[in-house]
Amino acid sequence: MPQLAAGMARIRVKDLCLRTFIGINVDEINNKQDVLINLNILYPAVAAVQGNVIEQALNYRTITKEIIQHVEGNCFALLERLTQEILDLIMAHPAVSYAEVEVDKPHALRFAESVSITLASRR
Repeated sequence: MPQLAAGMARIRVKDLCLRTFIGINVDEINNKQDVLINLNILYPAVAAVQGNVIEQALNYRTITKEIIQHVEGNCFALLERLTQEILDLIMAHPAVSYAEVEVDKPHALRFAESVSITLASRR
């Protein structure tokens, strides 16, 4: 994750728990599973800090709603694909200069708490 430069803000969304169809096994294809999503988003926030006006800030609520709708409304074979599609949704917002998405699939392995994939993009 890049250093936080002057004038930049970091938005973190932690442990967004959603249910979706994720996997390649028959049981995974037919039954929704929990996924945990963590986001790190950087954007220039000078105007938001000075103006204290929502229109000058990156609206994390809007981004989160888009993610919820997309994840819960689609099916994914691979965790990599799900992670990339979330990253693409975030990067579609022009104000975003950097985003990192981690998606955990709890109990994907018998003796592990979860398996996760992390992808990042920079403008």
